[in-house]
Amino acid sequence: MGNSTMLHPDRLFPEDPRTRDIARALYGSVRSLPIISPHGHTDPAWFAENKPFGNPAELLITPDHYVFRMLYSQGITLNQLGISGTSDSRKPMPDPRTVWRLFASNYHLFRATPSRIWLDHVFFEIFDFDEPLSGDTSDKYFDRIQALLDTEEFLPRHLFDKFNIELLATTESPLDELTHHNTIIASDWDGRVITTFRPDPVTDPEFEGFSTNVTLLGELTGRDTASFPEYLAALQDRRQYFQARGATATDHGNPTASTADLSPSESEHLFHKILTGDFSPLEAESFRAQMLTEMAKMSLEDGLIMQIHPGSYRNHNRWLFEQYGRDKGADIPRQTEYVAALKPLLDRYGNEPNLSIILFTLDETAYSRELAPLAGHYPVLKLGPAWWFHDSPEGMRRYREQTIETAGIYNTVGFNDDTRAFLSIPARHDMSRRIDCGFLAKLIAEHRMTENEGFEVAEAFAYSLAKEAYKL
Repeated sequence: MGNSTMLHPDRLFPEDPRTRDIARALYGSVRSLPIISPHGHTDPAWFAENKPFGNPAELLITPDHYVFRMLYSQGITLNQLGISGTSDSRKPMPDPRTVWRLFASNYHLFRATPSRIWLDHVFFEIFDFDEPLSGDTSDKYFDRIQALLDTEEFLPRHLFDKFNIELLATTESPLDELTHHNTIIASDWDGRVITTFRPDPVTDPEFEGFSTNVTLLGELTGRDTASFPEYLAALQDRRQYFQARGATATDHGNPTASTADLSPSESEHLFHKILTGDFSPLEAESFRAQMLTEMAKMSLEDGLIMQIHPGSYRNHNRWLFEQYGRDKGADIPRQTEYVAALKPLLDRYGNEPNLSIILFTLDETAYSRELAPLAGHYPVLKLGPAWWFHDSPEGMRRYREQTIETAGIYNTVGFNDDTRAFLSIPARHDMSRRIDCGFLAKLIAEHRMTENEGFEVAEAFAYSLAKEAYKL
């Protein structure tokens, strides 16, 4: 598939010839394994409706904040990229070809970034181009991609099968009725697209519309969510609703990793204060912390895997958030503490054999100091992969080097792509497999691991660890 001559077969492999040969062999054993994508943000409507993607810009630029944040950093507005906001309501939006030409003319901005690796994979492997994207080739790219998008072979379900995706997880709010997932389940298509329970809109007091969301949660479940016990029961109801539609995990994007273990009376008092809207930032943090512990309790009861990924200062650009909303490339990593923050939750549930919590971080300094030792001890903890800003060749290598020696291999969960850009999924998994094979090749070359062990671990990194960790 694709124009392999445009992509070097040894890309991302070690420079040393002997180590590179080992990496090649390892990669050859895993490159064609099915893709497990247990954590992501693609739109389930794509697979429910199975309609053609509209145009190249809509497919590859508009949904991908990895792409448009770089362009925005160079003074290109979101409006110029076809992304509408409050202040743009009366402005004419550029046509997709104009957006694409702007992107193509600035493609050099992505040099040495993971986005360039992913996009080149898409262009050369999926669309079979024989020359790089630039301002000069912009129209050629646009016309070819558009023509292919209008064919049956490029419908979402066909691409899903073509990419050899065994499972894809999306992420939805507790208030989502999962209409698209219901449609997928009721269809005759055998592709596995499951949901993930993301309760932030009803567990984070600083989430926009929180009080209204809590009221809607009550209406959806028939419970009085002005009562803390009923509020918790409503969340349990929605978790069951999600489980019945395939969910195996929850997902929590708190600003920090703070957890708490308040008494029932303290929790109820705090909850009522939160509902009034008259609360301090410290009280909001206390409530989020308590809700992580409450969610851990629920996961112990219903078996859902709990994902916690703190450390992002969300919507750092206030003006951009006010004009365009969430997920517009303005989330910034921040320093995150785990040892003290997680202790209340771990004191209560850390030794439970039937609870599994997957930790992600945007603070690389915590890898070897905090996260790896924690995961290397507590039965409930596992480490998620190099995440978001660190989903890069160097970031993946640093992750392996700083965590495996303390956490071991089997307290990690393989790889997930965490993407909104559907076509980048095979590219991201391919990059991960190449980097992991290079890492293992070095261990083999240094006689720290046998070749047989290396092949076993390469398969685990690429496939089985994720499948097992997420109960898939």
